[in-house]
Amino acid sequence: MNVVDQILTEIKAYQTIIIHRHQRPDPDALGSQVGLAEILRTSFPDKAIYQVGGSVEGLEFLALMDEVADDVYQNALVIVTDTANSPRISDDRYTLGAKLIKIDHHPNDEPYGDLVWVNTEASSCSEIIYDFYVHHQDDLVINDAAARLLYAGIVGDTGRFLYPATTSHTLKVAAELMSYDFSPTDLNRELEQIPMSVAKLAGYVYQNIEVDQNGAAKVIIPQALLSDFGIVDSETAAIVSLPGVIDEVLAWGIFVQQPEGYYRVRLRSKGPVINELAKKHHGGGHPLASGANAKNLAEVAEIYEEIQQVCKNNS
Repeated sequence: MNVVDQILTEIKAYQTIIIHRHQRPDPDALGSQVGLAEILRTSFPDKAIYQVGGSVEGLEFLALMDEVADDVYQNALVIVTDTANSPRISDDRYTLGAKLIKIDHHPNDEPYGDLVWVNTEASSCSEIIYDFYVHHQDDLVINDAAARLLYAGIVGDTGRFLYPATTSHTLKVAAELMSYDFSPTDLNRELEQIPMSVAKLAGYVYQNIEVDQNGAAKVIIPQALLSDFGIVDSETAAIVSLPGVIDEVLAWGIFVQQPEGYYRVRLRSKGPVINELAKKHHGGGHPLASGANAKNLAEVAEIYEEIQQVCKNNS
């Protein structure tokens, strides 16, 4: 029995299913997590299905989390979506269940769980969840809410179908999801719009970006600037892709200082592989989209030098 069939067998065997995703969720984390929850609730109305985790950080229009007591995990099946490494799982009670399943599209550097289904060819974990539904259409039912969530996840992780992970299959899945009763136009607008404070931060990014002769770029965003603009860290996700529209830029890092003093690092690339770089600095991710951490400006400088090197090697 292949892993896709094994996962359905486990879902059928458990009365309680609790679904987790990663900290600081993006649309794909919520789309895959709650999209799967909606599919399972619709398909198995007699089961108790929960979605859990910390704050959804400005994505309340997509989904909210359930409050679950510790004892609910007893004899429960736990599924984690869109999370490559166990330290990133939101709500560490994921270990309290009877069985753990990992479903993801990131490189499988840490194959935690009793069952692991990783498809690095998928554009998003939301695409994988839709494929899971299609594979088991005799047993599973998708509803409009699930379709909306999965579509949001795919749109989010493909950069509105601009990123290299977008395939003909991705577009086919998106087209099928658009046939359900929700407004893709309204959803795209909600995903796209930003407050004026973030628009001002975008201006700061373009005015302060540093680019070397090989296309390596960096922007450092101090905590004091975020405070001046009235912006929290989660809102900075909206500016991460901005350097990519500059034709001279090949790979870049956005270094956002946190209240504790360290820097959250968002890495992106148009070609050079940067996830190995991220792993050196307490991070990881996709070859062209990763995250890391820098304890101080000295480590920020070190990471930027490594970005410069991979760009130089690519030239």
